[in-house]
Amino acid sequence: MKKPTEATSNHDNLELMSTTELLVGINKEDQTVAISVQKEIPAIQCFLKEALPRMKEGGRLFYIGAGTSGRLGIVDASECPPTFGVDHGVVVGLIAGGDKAIRKAVEFAEDDTEQGWKDLSVYGLSSKDILVGIAASGGTPYVIGAIEKANENGILTAGISCNPGSKLSQLAAHAITPLVGPEFVTGSTRMKSGTAQKLVLNMISTALMIQLGHVKGNKMVDMQLSNNKLVDRGTRMVCEQLGIPYENGKTLLLKHGTVRSAINAYKDQS
Repeated sequence: MKKPTEATSNHDNLELMSTTELLVGINKEDQTVAISVQKEIPAIQCFLKEALPRMKEGGRLFYIGAGTSGRLGIVDASECPPTFGVDHGVVVGLIAGGDKAIRKAVEFAEDDTEQGWKDLSVYGLSSKDILVGIAASGGTPYVIGAIEKANENGILTAGISCNPGSKLSQLAAHAITPLVGPEFVTGSTRMKSGTAQKLVLNMISTALMIQLGHVKGNKMVDMQLSNNKLVDRGTRMVCEQLGIPYENGKTLLLKHGTVRSAINAYKDQS
């Protein structure tokens, strides 16, 4: 049976379409993605129920994938330190072919069943750690090999794919499988499949970081002050919380480094 991600597009003669027709067609397909992810909330919830206690004990979250899937994992991992103030080693993204594959495809890197675990082994994994395999097809050897070895070593595993009954879905302890159906361009899984994977990753990392205490109310109180925009945002958070003038809030923020620290220091002095 043909995999849904490889099924023929619902649209044909794309080269004859106007720009408007192309954009409307792509958007029409994209609108179905959020619904497919919504149906996976129970599976994501079950995974997070096991993942959170491990991270509270110092466990780390690893993403592993190839091509678009690998890049999406790296994007999500790389955004956790500036957004939530965690160390860079708390959420780690790995891609088949190494860092050079982030920008340029490395031929056949995804076909090596042993390299995924070798790449992970550098980090000295323990049973507290968590591994999420990302593969739209659900059959990427680089990912499958890593998930198999992680299972053997008592590491919690999850698999994000877009094909039901895929090898990844069968092997991972938690299968997260948004069924997005055929792509607008047949087989181009960087489109709906990639969007679905990004949405799931957003949910996983954001929910974990909130439950680990890195958000207060709805504010990123531990975010890194890595540019002027974030300094301004942080200053406004401090001022709003403490009811002090902007310049006072900015001085306090820059002195203490984070919104949380600035607020706590002010309250301690009061």
